[in-house]
Amino acid sequence: MEAKRFSLIDRVAIVTGSGMGIGEGIAFGFADLGANVVVAERDAESAEATAEEIRNKGRKSIVVLSDVREPEHVDDIVKKTLEEFGHIDILVNNAGGMFLSDVASINEKGWDAIIRANLKSTFLCSKAVSAVMMEKKTKGSIINISSVDALSGAPGTAAYGAAKAGIISFTQSLAMELAPHGIRVNAIAPGITATPGTEQWVTPEIEKKINEYVPLGRRGKPEDIEGAAIYLASDYASYVTGQTIVVDGGITVKPLLPH
Repeated sequence: MEAKRFSLIDRVAIVTGSGMGIGEGIAFGFADLGANVVVAERDAESAEATAEEIRNKGRKSIVVLSDVREPEHVDDIVKKTLEEFGHIDILVNNAGGMFLSDVASINEKGWDAIIRANLKSTFLCSKAVSAVMMEKKTKGSIINISSVDALSGAPGTAAYGAAKAGIISFTQSLAMELAPHGIRVNAIAPGITATPGTEQWVTPEIEKKINEYVPLGRRGKPEDIEGAAIYLASDYASYVTGQTIVVDGGITVKPLLPH
């Protein structure tokens, strides 16, 4: 195995929603392997903290305060990235959001909000960044963060699951469109992952139930998703496109009934 094929030295990565959680972990992982990282984030404090840690690792990082649901904000991310670095090699569409609501209760505004935060933002960023990659003939990598909710239903997650399933389908179509340009497009579907967002509702009792339910006996960690993202961004995945890597501790292969 050639370790240098994992190297991301001097590559430029945009990671949306990288102020905390999975996005932060991916940004740190890229920096550890030599990438310069654009922290695209709405929250100024967490964004600057991520960027400062990347700089402490010896890499360059800029913060672009942005809401990737808005086309003009996405254009600003691309503009400032090119001004600072001149090119874009990697895009991670991590930003998103959800709230629990059954179909009978959710209204059209709530449905649209979840689709916009997850699926539309992925479309907007991918469209803008892939245009730059094609123009500059960059052999780039686009990585979309989906979810195991895209692969199996659960009460209260119809809108979120639909958005994340849409990301998988979008990934496949975009991969085919961009393949002639040498640009790879893949997705990651995390399972239950320990992030600041999930910590708000995971009590010790819920933690115990999760650990009993997940075949590998624990929740995922941001570094678990980070590893998959590093692989997809690296030269080791140079023949991988249109795929979804599931990182869920075995949840999606667990039988419904005991054998």
